[in-house]
Amino acid sequence: MISTLVISALPIIFAITMHEAAHGYVARQFGDSTAWRMGRISLNPLRHIDMMGTIVVPAVCYLLGGFMFGWAKPVPVDFGKLRNPKRDMIWVAAAGPASNFVMAFLWAGVLKLALTAPEFVYAEALQEMARAGIRFNAMLMVLNLLPLPPLDGGRILTGLLPLRSAIRFARIERWGFPILILLLVTHILELLLFPPLALFLAVLMKIFAFQ
Repeated sequence: MISTLVISALPIIFAITMHEAAHGYVARQFGDSTAWRMGRISLNPLRHIDMMGTIVVPAVCYLLGGFMFGWAKPVPVDFGKLRNPKRDMIWVAAAGPASNFVMAFLWAGVLKLALTAPEFVYAEALQEMARAGIRFNAMLMVLNLLPLPPLDGGRILTGLLPLRSAIRFARIERWGFPILILLLVTHILELLLFPPLALFLAVLMKIFAFQ
């Protein structure tokens, strides 16, 4: 069990790190260099790790076999400095899930190579690492696309709504995390996320011809 956790640590930490760095990178492209000035547009996990959200919670979820859940220190974004705050917010928010989408495909490629390459000593460990990378990136992508502020999906929806509706909707953000925890402990979150997650993984299996 411990060896499986250690093998899974790299893709989990990398998934969360890339997710946050992507937000900062896209924000800089649209005019806000806050994350760049603070050194948060980085692939160094130490700049993004939240001990509870990046290490403890995912580890407990993994060991208990429950829904994978985790977070990193949020990358600071000053939406007021974006060239078009309401529109650009959509792209900044979408960057995180988009990075997990790309990484899920990359890990699927690694898994395909590990399964088809001639046998070598670390083949099984690499396969397990790739599977963890696929699962966690897919879960992180789907979870963050929920239309609930402060999740990325909530910010995307805020950017798409008419201004008056967007202002009212954004007020939910103060309750967003308690609502998310409530959905998690009541298992409603799993019911909401399982259909899109299963669909994404099925498409991935079809593309890479996994059995």
